[in-house]
Amino acid sequence: MPINPEGRWFDTSGPIRVDGGIAVRAQRGKIGEQWWSRRFVDILERTCASGRLARGRSYARKGQVIDFELAPGVVAGRVQGSRPDPYQVTITIPAYVEAQWTLALAALGSQAIYRAALLAGEMPHEIVDLFDEIDMPLFPSTLHMRCTCPDWGIPCKHVSAILYVLAEAFDDDPFLVLAWRGRNRDDVLTALRGLPEPADDTTDPLAVDETPLESRLTDFYTPATSLSRLRERPARRTAPPELLLRVLDPPPIRVRHIPLTDVLRPAYRDLANPPT
Repeated sequence: MPINPEGRWFDTSGPIRVDGGIAVRAQRGKIGEQWWSRRFVDILERTCASGRLARGRSYARKGQVIDFELAPGVVAGRVQGSRPDPYQVTITIPAYVEAQWTLALAALGSQAIYRAALLAGEMPHEIVDLFDEIDMPLFPSTLHMRCTCPDWGIPCKHVSAILYVLAEAFDDDPFLVLAWRGRNRDDVLTALRGLPEPADDTTDPLAVDETPLESRLTDFYTPATSLSRLRERPARRTAPPELLLRVLDPPPIRVRHIPLTDVLRPAYRDLANPPT
């Protein structure tokens, strides 16, 4: 058997097969479809050794991850290796405190683009810039990783497997990115619903002050706005087809770990755009 620099023997034979393990859907190519999961994977592949990540991808595709749990600041999971007992993996990042989240939620709620997208279960790309502006990076630049295996390298293939499974979990639920930083989906949406609507600073160029008819008898037909200043009015935005899903509290139902509202949202949009 090989021996690592710490003087501990470890087995290089293949891993014990796991029945019912968590296997990523992407069996070839890159893991992660949405921009937020790709951002996370890109960070991993820039900061971690490619060879170790490749072995972790193999484990993730074989379903060697038995389970994992995400909580504020920590992901913990079990990965089956070549030994009978699964290895325990922990990956930690700083979780933001109450005062920081109060600031972040106020910033999110003050801009309609973020508020509407999050209430619709989506993760707008611009949210990364907002968190950077308030000195609360959304994605970690470094990870503190630990595994009970004898491999001295960081990350080992067991940690890497958990990281890739986590990236694909981000695909299914973008709110896990926020939950890892300290606020889960329900807390974020409840806070946003409780904030006042963002002020609408748009003005109608054709709007005029109402005045009594008696005071306008002499110039009633004179336009209040110069014709040279008139412009084409912007089209009014119609209510999004999934507005009902945004307003109502989401039911506690998941379909293959995906919230029911996320499953229904594409159907609502298809109904609003019937085929021609």
